Amino acid sequence: MITQHSLILASASPRRTELLQQIGVPHTIRPADVLEEAPYPMAAEEYVMYLSRKKARAVAKPGEIVLAADTVVALDQQILEKPADQPAALEMFRLLSGRTHEVVTGVTLLQDEREETFTVTTTVRFCEIPESWMLSYAATDEPYDKAGGYGIQGKGGLFVEAIDGDYYNVVGLPINPISRRLEAFGIEPMFA
Repeated sequence: MITQHSLILASASPRRTELLQQIGVPHTIRPADVLEEAPYPMAAEEYVMYLSRKKARAVAKPGEIVLAADTVVALDQQILEKPADQPAALEMFRLLSGRTHEVVTGVTLLQDEREETFTVTTTVRFCEIPESWMLSYAATDEPYDKAGGYGIQGKGGLFVEAIDGDYYNVVGLPINPISRRLEAFGIEPMFA
């Protein structure tokens, strides 16, 4: 029998937990309580790496292996995070409608002095979204805890015409590159 190291997930995201469960990685949830803002203007990749490091360091205890992630939507060098309210969600949908954007996730794996941070970027193209769809979707609870205001794995997937890259990255956790890197920390995916 393989002895697995324990993983701490520095996130309260139910999607991230589901994805780790999907690949058979046992973990403990310990959300990071950090201010999610940049100390100066940053590009999307730099920003998500900065926040994932900040989250990992905020919850780390000696000897533990921590996984932290941050995901944003980037359009024309503008970072779109979670919409605060319905008007903000509708503004995001109008910006994204009929256009291609990037979903960028920064991931940090941390154990004591050992730290690995990387990013994964997926390109997503939206259809021209009918105003009635935008209004109906904004009236649901789905957009308000997701970068860019949509969930590809939910009703927001209706807006997506095509993706180029890692689907799970758009959901919020790129499981393939994470699994490969976790092996170096003594954590392997379990298939049974």
